[in-house]
Amino acid sequence: MSQVASVIPQAKPWTLNRRSRERIISFLSPIALLLLWEVLARLGILDTRFFPAPSQILSTLLTMMTSGELLDDTLISMTRLAVGFLVGGIPALIIGVVMGLNSTLRAMIDPLIAATYPIPKSSILPLALLVLGLGEASKIFMVAIGVFYPIAMNSMAGVREINRVYLDVGHNFKAGRWDVFRTIALPGAMPMIMTGVKLGVGMGLVLIAIAEMVGAKSGLGYLIWNAWETFAVDQMYVGLFVIALIGFALTLILNELEKILVPWKP
Repeated sequence: MSQVASVIPQAKPWTLNRRSRERIISFLSPIALLLLWEVLARLGILDTRFFPAPSQILSTLLTMMTSGELLDDTLISMTRLAVGFLVGGIPALIIGVVMGLNSTLRAMIDPLIAATYPIPKSSILPLALLVLGLGEASKIFMVAIGVFYPIAMNSMAGVREINRVYLDVGHNFKAGRWDVFRTIALPGAMPMIMTGVKLGVGMGLVLIAIAEMVGAKSGLGYLIWNAWETFAVDQMYVGLFVIALIGFALTLILNELEKILVPWKP
């Protein structure tokens, strides 16, 4: 019997792989922070006038959702973010890939990008409001500016990191410019492009909030600024939390999209 038992494989204890553990940790870490915040607020260690308990903020959030105010502002901000991302991201992708393929064009445009990139994007808002007015154009422009630089710079860097052999093979097989762009440059630079997209979305979310604080009467940025003016601290934190949740959700979506577009990336 002992020999038979030794032949039968023993059941392994239940374990989690590395990716599952990381996902659980990523989910639990913000919850732990919120629980700590709740405890400190209830014990009076934190001044609830400026740092209300998360339970109080959640109650305000549910009230604002029921009234429809929060959903309307969120939808408006997300629409501006989406349009601005397309307006700034598509030209940035094309320009970045072409700059990576064409040294002459790179010599013309790269100095302009290098000179204008360090300018704080929020400092351009007064000029945008002056030229484009208080309408939707100025908000979309701010998002487009924030999205353009990370995508263009990462796209160019991604193309330049492609092994020259692949480009030479394409030229040897008489591939046209469009074929090189579509079948070699774009797929080869996709890991860096996705990095630029993630950075651009984060920057766009920051800039749309800033633009709405100054030159809008709707959106999450306006909600936060209006709550500050009326000292409605709970509502201000609701706006901040919603922006944080949007950023977290967009990161998860882009990570899953990256797995589909770049399956070879470890």
